[in-house]
Amino acid sequence: MFEDWAAFLETAWQPVPRWALEAWATFYALFLGYVFHSHGGFLFIDLANLVVHEGGHLLFGWFGPTLGLWGGTLLQWLVPFLLAGYFFVQRQKSAFVFCSFFFFENWLYTATYMADARAMVLPLVTAGGDSDYIEHDWNAIFSSLGVLQYDTTIAGVVRFLGWCGMIAVVVWFVWSGWREKGC
Repeated sequence: MFEDWAAFLETAWQPVPRWALEAWATFYALFLGYVFHSHGGFLFIDLANLVVHEGGHLLFGWFGPTLGLWGGTLLQWLVPFLLAGYFFVQRQKSAFVFCSFFFFENWLYTATYMADARAMVLPLVTAGGDSDYIEHDWNAIFSSLGVLQYDTTIAGVVRFLGWCGMIAVVVWFVWSGWREKGC
């Protein structure tokens, strides 16, 4: 079994043309600059994240209130993670990096929501149910875990890991692309 896995990992990625590598590197650099200058604010991509997040509450809500509560973040993280896994298996580097990058970008969105757990000043939305009763996911989650007082610390760690993941994925993409081209 391990031999099969090792052989698979040695399988070459589909080649990325130099122009595409440069275009993607430019995109990621510009997007990282945009994220950095937003200072943890709402990004345009977060509108898509929000739709997936709310869908996760509805989907996982079928399995009980606890999974329903966690379901927003679960689906929000699972969608890009599973897509990245698919493109990893297909050895499509550009698509794998794109999905991995946005998997980690979701951590920034989640961290902003986590950091608001005590203050609860962010506007909340709901995909279903009574709009008069909207629960702040991370206030409820952190309260149930007994860590509400650490909301900003946990959010800081999640934000840091999100940044590390985004940067690492882009660095690997550019480095491996340049190495393949013999630059």
